[in-house]
Amino acid sequence: MIRPSIRTSPSKEAVANRDEALLAQLGYKQEFKRAFTPLEVFGISFSIIGLLPSIASVLVYALSNGGASSMVWGWVVGSLFILSVGLSMAELGSAAPTSGGLYYWAHSLSSPRWRNLLSWIVGYANTVGSIASLASIDWGCAIQVAAAASIGSGQTFIATNAQLFGIYIAILLSHAVVCCLGTAVLARLQSVYVLINIVLCIVVIIVLPAATPKEYINSASYALANFTNLNGWPNGFAFILSLVAPLWTICSFDSAVHISEEASNAATAVPWAIVSSITIAGILGLAVNIALAFCMGTDVEYTLNSPIGQPMAQIFFNSFGEKATLALWSFVVIAQYMMGSSMLLAASRQTFAFVRDGALPLSSILYRINSFTGTPVNTVWFVVVMAALLGLLAFAGTGAIDAIFTMSITALYVTYAIPIFARFAFDNNFKPGPFNLGFFSLPIGITAIAFMAFMIIVFSFPTTPTTDAASMNYAIVVLGGVLLLSLAWYYCPVYGGIHWFTGPVPNIDADRIDGTRHEDSVSVEKKAEGAVSVMRV
Repeated sequence: MIRPSIRTSPSKEAVANRDEALLAQLGYKQEFKRAFTPLEVFGISFSIIGLLPSIASVLVYALSNGGASSMVWGWVVGSLFILSVGLSMAELGSAAPTSGGLYYWAHSLSSPRWRNLLSWIVGYANTVGSIASLASIDWGCAIQVAAAASIGSGQTFIATNAQLFGIYIAILLSHAVVCCLGTAVLARLQSVYVLINIVLCIVVIIVLPAATPKEYINSASYALANFTNLNGWPNGFAFILSLVAPLWTICSFDSAVHISEEASNAATAVPWAIVSSITIAGILGLAVNIALAFCMGTDVEYTLNSPIGQPMAQIFFNSFGEKATLALWSFVVIAQYMMGSSMLLAASRQTFAFVRDGALPLSSILYRINSFTGTPVNTVWFVVVMAALLGLLAFAGTGAIDAIFTMSITALYVTYAIPIFARFAFDNNFKPGPFNLGFFSLPIGITAIAFMAFMIIVFSFPTTPTTDAASMNYAIVVLGGVLLLSLAWYYCPVYGGIHWFTGPVPNIDADRIDGTRHEDSVSVEKKAEGAVSVMRV
């Protein structure tokens, strides 16, 4: 197989053939149209990060756990550690770009004794993390829509949790319709998503400081050194909890991996989409947070608890006034909405890859490609239904529904950590792709694993030291419950996955796999049991 080279410009047909050959070496036939260009793969990853609307959704975590200092320095610390995670994942994505991604990597890089179990755990954690990411994005969008209604009503409208849930369901349903469209339509939208996100960041970085009245302008000592702790934890632990903001914002960058079977020149496009989206988000996000810290005033409690119900919307209202804020906020809502559609796109592809190997209940029904749109319509609706069920946490209280933010981080960090660990801990035949860190692979991998393990523990704690049923951290309950149930099913006598699950199941003829495999590919163990036949309906 010809490896990508920066010195040549292979034809589209040559790139397509190379992509299909690499996928065949991994054991899969080409089922999707490769409609995503490298820029559009970056667009998927960057639009899910969202940046400004994402910062708006989780600004409450930074403001209540350190205020301005946590907004700025928490972002710096979080971004650097996130980059280490992204670099390690980019190497794996370059070596084996398949929609199964982390689930596939966990199996191919682990020892024969542990590969099936670890692959099973990664698959379920990734499914939960992707669904929780969609739920948290769309719940944040619902809050932003309600904030717009509050601003437009002169701050007389305050949405109840039931009203927010109704908005949330409407957003989810509309996303399902969008993501059932053809792949080419979804691909073309990514460039629009990137443009809107970058323009919004530039507006905040440049226009916000110019428009903010003097009474709301903060000094450098306040913006960069003030620490306001409102939740009751010790300051050090509060600062660590504030990392929810950067970690949730710059997350789900594995989405680029999940559409790798729809991407052109995937072995190069996927890793660079991951690394570049994290890097650009880290730099622009820092600039946005600095601008907000200088322009938000000093009354942090009012910013958090104002009738508008959205901290960033309140900061904009103080600076721009009602009409200008509504105009700008409408684009924030649009960008957040676009994040949700991109997240559902990636989540449905990840689920499709998992059911392709028969691991989820109802796999035979879910593993179908719609003959008209060429998209996995059934898995799209499955993800939407699961996200809608997560939204019911709203009726347990505001603290309960907020747990979907930390749940998405925790579940995805379980998913990210295992294949990175497997690469270095087990004896395997890993061969790097075009993106390779060389000597730095091991130290960066160790840093990434240690950081994720630490944050998984931290994000299991509640928001405040004193808690009750309405404010407890439900992330550990939901994620832990799903993983325990999945393990119970795996070890179930007679019917459990331990008796039939063999990890990623090739859906391509064995002789074709042998004919296309070469020395630079990640070794693939052939499996015949448990395969689910794809159907076009």
